[in-house]
Amino acid sequence: MIFSGGSGDHSVATALGGVAPALAVEAPVSLLEPMAEKTESDETPSFLDGIFWMAAPKSRRTIEVNRCRRRNPNKLEKLKGNIDVCPQCGSLKQKHILCGYCYEKVKQETAAIRKEITIMEGGPHRSPTVESVVLYEGEKPRLKDEGKRIIERNRKRPSWFTLD
Repeated sequence: MIFSGGSGDHSVATALGGVAPALAVEAPVSLLEPMAEKTESDETPSFLDGIFWMAAPKSRRTIEVNRCRRRNPNKLEKLKGNIDVCPQCGSLKQKHILCGYCYEKVKQETAAIRKEITIMEGGPHRSPTVESVVLYEGEKPRLKDEGKRIIERNRKRPSWFTLD
């Protein structure tokens, strides 16, 4: 059986074994031929099979472009206008922020007070649930300090550690 009317009709009928299709479609012969099943021995797996391919630049960025990108004014550190001198120690600090040197002194004093509390109470978990008052050399408890835990320090009160 040979069909007329198109250039691919004869090849379609031949590919289908001489049986006339109900609907003739013109397509490459390779799509109509059944594909042979591939076996594992026919094709060796490549090491590139499992790689997810990413986009790559078409050309190298120039030094000028790189420097412009890195030195962009939006990426540079902003100048700080709120720098002041610490009234206690004289070092530079930001306004409304405790300077690092004074903060280190506060940490040391707090650690010493905590150590005395630990010695007084016999451990960190045995402290009472009352407010604590720290009294330095030459200070006496006030009336409002009654019923509070009093911690005495044998040194002069630091200027930054106020009584109230």
